[in-house]
Amino acid sequence: MTSASFPRYDHNERKMKYIRLASLNDQLTKLPKNHKYFPSISIHGLRHSHASLLFEAWASIKDVQARLSHTDIQTTMNIYTHVSNTAKEKVANLFQDYMDL
Repeated sequence: MTSASFPRYDHNERKMKYIRLASLNDQLTKLPKNHKYFPSISIHGLRHSHASLLFEAWASIKDVQARLSHTDIQTTMNIYTHVSNTAKEKVANLFQDYMDL
């Protein structure tokens, strides 16, 4: 077992087992086929989206680093801190509000 393993209960054997990490991506690729409006996305894509939404919600870089379990904050900063259009607009509004004081 690795720290990135996902447990599941095997009812036939009555014990915990670990699923293949790739099986999560396998399940995600099935979703768009069964649900017309569900976009195709990988596990990494979900992780990236989660981090981006945290930044849009003004979570601190340290909070996101902890949430993603990065030991080095540079990893979080270099990979996940791209600026979305929503975040750009929030920053522009923040600056405008400051200037209007």
